[in-house]
Amino acid sequence: MAKTITYLNVPYAEKDQAKALGARWDAANKKWYAPLGKDIEPFARWLNGAPISTAQPAAKPAPRPSEASAGQASGVFTYPTIADFVAYDGEQPPWD
Repeated sequence: MAKTITYLNVPYAEKDQAKALGARWDAANKKWYAPLGKDIEPFARWLNGAPISTAQPAAKPAPRPSEASAGQASGVFTYPTIADFVAYDGEQPPWD
């Protein structure tokens, strides 16, 4: 059993085979890996001397709230810090 994740050299044509064995895709590094605690013996064909990495796969970024819900959820609106900024009030077309 692997105590760290193991990055694999999986060709695109063989990605489905690796996935079927339990390999995971690390989008940040664009590499397949065998997860923690997974037996790496079935992945031997993709090791090719690849060192066992102690790195964890990149964490998924937190979802960003939409602009509409962000203001409503907090009830606070922050104006830009540009000195000559004028907020559009909807009375006149912005190009005049």
